Amino acid sequence: MTSDEQAVRQWWRTSIIDMKPGQIAFRGHPIEDLIGNVSFPQMIWLMVRGDLPSDAQARLFEAALVAGVDHGPQAPSIAAARMAATCGLGLNNAMATAVNMLGDVHGGAGEQCAELYYDISERMDAGASLNDAVQDGLGSWREMYGKIVSGFGHRFHKPVDPRAPRLMQLVRDAATEGTVSGRFADIGEEVQAELGRQRGGRPIAMNIDGATAVIFCELGFPAPLSRGLFCLSRSVGILAHAWEQMGQGGRNKGPMPPKYLPLYEDRNDDT
Repeated sequence: MTSDEQAVRQWWRTSIIDMKPGQIAFRGHPIEDLIGNVSFPQMIWLMVRGDLPSDAQARLFEAALVAGVDHGPQAPSIAAARMAATCGLGLNNAMATAVNMLGDVHGGAGEQCAELYYDISERMDAGASLNDAVQDGLGSWREMYGKIVSGFGHRFHKPVDPRAPRLMQLVRDAATEGTVSGRFADIGEEVQAELGRQRGGRPIAMNIDGATAVIFCELGFPAPLSRGLFCLSRSVGILAHAWEQMGQGGRNKGPMPPKYLPLYEDRNDDT
């Protein structure tokens, strides 16, 4: 191999795929061995982590992915996909429009919640009790991000997000079987309880971001991957809504029916 050829080949370096004419291998596994033998969640795990999960890990991982697929057109990303479809864009463009709206507030809360859980876990490793670690972790969180704690509270689901209890039960079952430790389930539930205490005893929902963050932390995913995994999950709903809207038709549908107009505020009006 010449030095120029070596330099070109080293321009992109990857341990994800080994591809040459007539050969494709992902993380050392020939594609023909994976096709028909691993599930899509297992394939996601393999691609981002480099190994294959156990069947029990894959089931818990899949549950988190299933739970986050959609929340209806009131969700900004879903509404954006449907609006994009009425503008004449193709499915890939409509999906990209929607995924690009999954930011820190809508779609990124799972990453932030995982960061909180990992911070609390580190405090426990340093000797703090669960309750003390949660209180200190929440205090540190609010100093950085403000009073709203990502992963808890919901505009519609009060006091229970129906997705969270089911996911948490699956985590508890997995902990009983030895698939995960259960530590992050303890942390998530204590955060929820502490927030309720701080609200004068009023319960607060653990939402989809809080529950899936428990699972992703239990399975050892770094916090930033929580956002990417949510994007993968929500892309299923985005695809379905964009496709449905294409079937329904409509042209240039905006965020509200045309007979309703945005409220105009005259900034020069002192009355």
